[in-house]
Amino acid sequence: MNLQALTDDGLCAEVPGLTPAQARAIIAAVHRDRPLAPRPGLSRAALDAALSRGELPTLSVLAHHASARDPFEKLLFATPDGHRIETVLMPLERAGRISVCVSSQAGCALACTFCATGRSGLARNLMTWEIVEQVRISRRRLPAGHRIHGVVFQGMGEPLANLDRVAAAIRVLTAPYALAIDARAITVSTAGLPDGIRRLAQLAPRVRLAISIGSPRPDVRRELMPISLAHPLDDVLAAAADHARATGLAPLWAMTLLAGVNDSGEDARLLAALSQDFTTATGTAPRLSILDYNQVPGAPFARSTAIDAFRDQLALHGVRSHHRYSGGADIAAACGQLG
Repeated sequence: MNLQALTDDGLCAEVPGLTPAQARAIIAAVHRDRPLAPRPGLSRAALDAALSRGELPTLSVLAHHASARDPFEKLLFATPDGHRIETVLMPLERAGRISVCVSSQAGCALACTFCATGRSGLARNLMTWEIVEQVRISRRRLPAGHRIHGVVFQGMGEPLANLDRVAAAIRVLTAPYALAIDARAITVSTAGLPDGIRRLAQLAPRVRLAISIGSPRPDVRRELMPISLAHPLDDVLAAAADHARATGLAPLWAMTLLAGVNDSGEDARLLAALSQDFTTATGTAPRLSILDYNQVPGAPFARSTAIDAFRDQLALHGVRSHHRYSGGADIAAACGQLG
């Protein structure tokens, strides 16, 4: 068993006779990098029982890149079996607060055409501890006065294709005796797996959902995001509506604008109509995030120059949006560039 991947109930299940309080003390020591030593309420016998069954594997840091343009940083890790994954540290508006963009898979099987990870194929799902360890190592590298405020599952891979381990990692990330991150500051982003969206509402009801829209036009979305052949956008948004009703949380819809592909006034009108229909059906307006395309080697796309006009069209139809800044492009750390 991997100690950094467990909550108190999981550790108790692994170590017969261990009390929840003892389990929490062990897990707290692990995540606060304290010595695993006896203390009041935690006997040597209980600690030895846990340590005899547990281990603390780690990821190897192969490279660290800091952007020269903005305060974004990227870490390149190697898993014990040699796969490479990337993690991005993203500064938030409030000084000293960092959000960590984590990977959930080594590679990705979904083959979205505007994403570097999707062009690499899937090697394997990451283990729970490998997801958690990205946050733990990122935290250790922060300067004094900085802290991890949130986590976004928007790195390499499709999180909902590895949902059981992602949900287990979220339980560790949010446990007050472990990494103590507010669930409301965690976002799980998907290209569109309806069953996974509905399960996410059950497994992590306080965590936020983000959906990559690609295009509001079905034929264009199928070209950009092959997952749409199996799960059309209408089915994805129906699942997102169920998620919103179950959790009370507004989903984030992310759309990367590609010049001449999905950035026309008609695209904006269709996206606005989808947003309005979603709001009518759920009573919750989705949050629209419009992104610049970040260059991916070999991809036949260019960055749109029509973002302002696109957002003006959305506003004309009564739909608000924001232009999301995606930093670290000079170190291939921006949205769509990992891998």
